[in-house]
Amino acid sequence: MDGMQFGDAHGVALVGRVLESVRADPRRSMLSHRTVPWVAGGDPRPVTDPLTVPSGRPLSPSLRAWLAFDASLMERNDWFDEDGGLAPRTLAELVGDELGEPWGTLFAPVADRFPECFLLPGGSDSRRVLVVTEPDAAGEYPVLAVDVDDLPCAVLMYPGFDVYLAATAELIPAVDGGGYDAIMKDPVYGDRMREHAERLFGGAMSIGYPFD
Repeated sequence: MDGMQFGDAHGVALVGRVLESVRADPRRSMLSHRTVPWVAGGDPRPVTDPLTVPSGRPLSPSLRAWLAFDASLMERNDWFDEDGGLAPRTLAELVGDELGEPWGTLFAPVADRFPECFLLPGGSDSRRVLVVTEPDAAGEYPVLAVDVDDLPCAVLMYPGFDVYLAATAELIPAVDGGGYDAIMKDPVYGDRMREHAERLFGGAMSIGYPFD
């Protein structure tokens, strides 16, 4: 389902607003605490070939819109194999690669539940992870925050790549109350968050160690 049906606060239309901001200064950093340019080198390199993940699931509308502009964000975060195809990792593999052991091993019990994951910029001790699973009503896949400070956990943070981009570009306001799942309280995005929460975690916003 095309996110355009949801107006300019979702999907392709929301990514369009992000693209307007990025095109004004593609070399500016996505993050405030370290330099991560929106576009490597400042010159966008679009992907025109159709891509699917190994499961056969299509890219979400917002991912297609972004890749039609630039793929460097994905290249820098190890989304592709040597042949230019998408190469997802299980959540356990991604955590092990990014945060080391024993954290990857601790996430092994949920590897089968999250077999197709992609790293996104964000966080310092935590990581942002796009999880290809059942899409929401806007056709978007959820973004989790993975944290290993204290007890390891995975928290639903954004309902899709579209909202992740807009929040990172500071085009949507922060939700009072803090916490990784604060956007669940947002009147615009709360319904999509709850939709993913029901599918991923039985209605909860997170899972934590020990993972059952």
